[in-house]
Amino acid sequence: MDITKTDAKTDEKTEGTAPEPEAEVAAPAEELVDPLAPQDAERTASADAAPAATDREAVDLDEDDLDDEDDLDDEVSGTAPTGIGAGGAAVVSAALGAVALTGTWTGKVVSERETLLGQIKTSQSATPAQQISEIYGDAWHSTALVNGVFSLLALVTAVLVLVLVRPERPAWVRAVALAGAVLGGLGLLLSVGTYFDLFLSLPTAGS
Repeated sequence: MDITKTDAKTDEKTEGTAPEPEAEVAAPAEELVDPLAPQDAERTASADAAPAATDREAVDLDEDDLDDEDDLDDEVSGTAPTGIGAGGAAVVSAALGAVALTGTWTGKVVSERETLLGQIKTSQSATPAQQISEIYGDAWHSTALVNGVFSLLALVTAVLVLVLVRPERPAWVRAVALAGAVLGGLGLLLSVGTYFDLFLSLPTAGS
């Protein structure tokens, strides 16, 4: 009788305590699932937002590249005409300097006009000194004056090119402008000396 009662009590205790672990296990399972749900939602939202942010960054980079290309095009288009103008001015200065040294058609016409006027002004009663001065002296001085004007134009143009040209311009622009300045300065020096009879004086009647 004691053994049977003891077994019965043990069975009752076992049957009464068996469901308790199931309830304890089930409760934590539900508690673990609920906290994970918001985290999954946040991860999903961040995953959806990441491609959108990447697309925006790509669009911003493309816009920046386009702006850089536009700025480069503007710089190229803005500097090209200036370089051409500087090169043309340098060539003009060199040409004017060469013309001033070799003589111009304008100087020849002015010289012939002064010679004709000298012949008209002088008469048979004019002294040889007066004839030399009116016919030849005025003609030579007029030629020197015209060549001096061309030399001055060449010198001024060359100096402006050398002062205003930018360092990034081609080297030949500055070289040609320097040549024009040298030719213009030399022509101006010769013209001034000829006009004031510093190099060659007018011949006299007795010579």
